[in-house]
Amino acid sequence: MRKVASFCDYFIITSGTSLRHTNAIVRGIEEDLAKDKLKSLSKVSPTDESGWIVLDFVSVIAHVFYKPIREFYGLERLWSDAKKVSLPRKS
Repeated sequence: MRKVASFCDYFIITSGTSLRHTNAIVRGIEEDLAKDKLKSLSKVSPTDESGWIVLDFVSVIAHVFYKPIREFYGLERLWSDAKKVSLPRKS
């Protein structure tokens, strides 16, 4: 992202199949990173119903969408000049 936006190095864009699933993904990210003493600068309600939750870890910003909201906003199209990096799946 740094080549197309000066505010972060990476965007992580993912989606859940329901609002509950989306919130569970966010909790999982927060819990995993808390083990390394990393906290998001953004405050998230545990029952968020917006369909788009942003976790700001300064150099990495995670966007967690409810799938229809992700398709509507199309961040991948908006930031298409940024280099795409695939991450291995966590087992």
